[in-house]
Amino acid sequence: MYSAKVIDHFSNPRNVGEIENPSGVGTVGNARCGDIMRMYLDIDEQSIIREVKFKTFGCGAAVAASSMATELVKGKTIQEALKVTNKVVLEALDGLPPVKVHCSLLAEEAIHAALWDYAEKKHIVIEGLEKPVNDVSETAEGEGY
Repeated sequence: MYSAKVIDHFSNPRNVGEIENPSGVGTVGNARCGDIMRMYLDIDEQSIIREVKFKTFGCGAAVAASSMATELVKGKTIQEALKVTNKVVLEALDGLPPVKVHCSLLAEEAIHAALWDYAEKKHIVIEGLEKPVNDVSETAEGEGY
């Protein structure tokens, strides 16, 4: 059973699309379920995420997690965006069924992948950011989903 927030974000996803000349782009997937998520960030000189867009190929939970993640990072600093974990996305959506929890992990990794791309383009190190995984089914949290 999906929460009203999951249904709303799936039915009316926010921030869908692409950003022309983005500051950073991150693409992650889950080989086991076939979900693919791409996140686009536009980051200004003060390290604030001014615009964020996503494209997701996957189930309703993946679309909802993508949509919610974009809402959670928009207008935030890079350091604040790093605090948007899969658990934060889950809580913001009022939960997901256990077999769909990996969708929130995809959202977290897509944010990290876009920030990683931004850091590489700018030749900077973002404190607390680790190299993201491309396939979340390879991570310990992604196992079994």
